[in-house]
Amino acid sequence: MVHKVLLYWPNIIGYFRIGLVFAAWAAYEIPAVFVLFYSISIALDGVDGWLARRLGQTSRFGAWLDVVVDNLGRGMLWSQLYEWGWLVSTLEWCVFVCNHSARGDHWKNSFTTSPAIIQTIMANGFRTPLGIWVVSGLHCLPLWLYGYQRGLLSSWLYLPLWIQVLGTVLLAAGRLLALSVEVFCIWTYIDFLTDDELEEKKN
Repeated sequence: MVHKVLLYWPNIIGYFRIGLVFAAWAAYEIPAVFVLFYSISIALDGVDGWLARRLGQTSRFGAWLDVVVDNLGRGMLWSQLYEWGWLVSTLEWCVFVCNHSARGDHWKNSFTTSPAIIQTIMANGFRTPLGIWVVSGLHCLPLWLYGYQRGLLSSWLYLPLWIQVLGTVLLAAGRLLALSVEVFCIWTYIDFLTDDELEEKKN
């Protein structure tokens, strides 16, 4: 059964995405190759979950692998973009540990008693306007910043400076909304770990 889960099609996509992340990392100084590989990896992130539901191949391993690949790709890019980029990556890995330790593979659907803004962001597995904005901030902001640093937004997309700035502001705002969820997840996990009543019940 273990080997069957490892070979589910959505998980195979996950392995392929890992390969794309490492290929993008190796080609970081070659923008055309880097953007191609990294963008395909991001696009496939929206395919594996859909395919898992379509084929009835959802699994705890698949839910875990999906976030691992996301964090691996973004962590690589943030750490390359800025000296402090590792802080963003560290935060995302910390949230990953908190969510999957306390909430398991159904972590996206476990915010029904959270504050309204958190519920709105997480509703329907991020498949709402606000959720899409947050996911865009998570996935697209570092790639957008790479394009800005390398001058690709001007030379490839011919975007005027004001649109580049506006895009940065909108994506950064989405990432800040994601930060609000991340801080909430870490805080609730700390609260769980320090709950004296739970400790007393165990004893």
